Amino acid sequence: MSAVLKGITIAQYLEHESRTGERHEYYRGELFAMVGSTPRHALIAANFLGEATQLLKGKPCIAYTGDLRIKVDSAGLYTYPDASIVCGELQLDSEVPNTALNPAVLIEVLSESTERYDRGQKSAFYRTIPSLQALVLISQDRPLVECFTRHTSGGWLLTDARQLDASLVLDSIGISLPLSELYRNVQFDPVEHHPAERR
Repeated sequence: MSAVLKGITIAQYLEHESRTGERHEYYRGELFAMVGSTPRHALIAANFLGEATQLLKGKPCIAYTGDLRIKVDSAGLYTYPDASIVCGELQLDSEVPNTALNPAVLIEVLSESTERYDRGQKSAFYRTIPSLQALVLISQDRPLVECFTRHTSGGWLLTDARQLDASLVLDSIGISLPLSELYRNVQFDPVEHHPAERR
């Protein structure tokens, strides 16, 4: 991603978002436009949110849309994941209104333009959030869900699910989401399959 503005303050960032009505990522004085999603990307995010909301009924956790801004305090990053789950009382940043500090689960639906960043630096930033128990990366061009789960030792364990009859298991919040539901009504283009899957 390329910065659309540089050398700006938090106050200027908030004013810009308020004035434009658009979402931006803010990192160390630089503003990055959040790229518009494809219909497939939007559908997967909506499927996750709908399924998670149903499964979390009666539990002390709430699933939020991509409109909830998250602060990664250790990195000074303000961003909008595709979905998030907060357990217990929502903690908000005292300096930046309507910005959550304590997500338990973060979800990113990978896009071609941002996948490298989402898997790399952004993923590393996310895993420094003390409250975070799981980071979920969902591919949109084939059935593939990768989940980084915080281990009791403090490290992270990566598991993946690659078939529509498999499930994304989030033990930390006690739910399991079938990939068949995450990818409901998603049409995959055969030419987009990963080369490794064609061997």
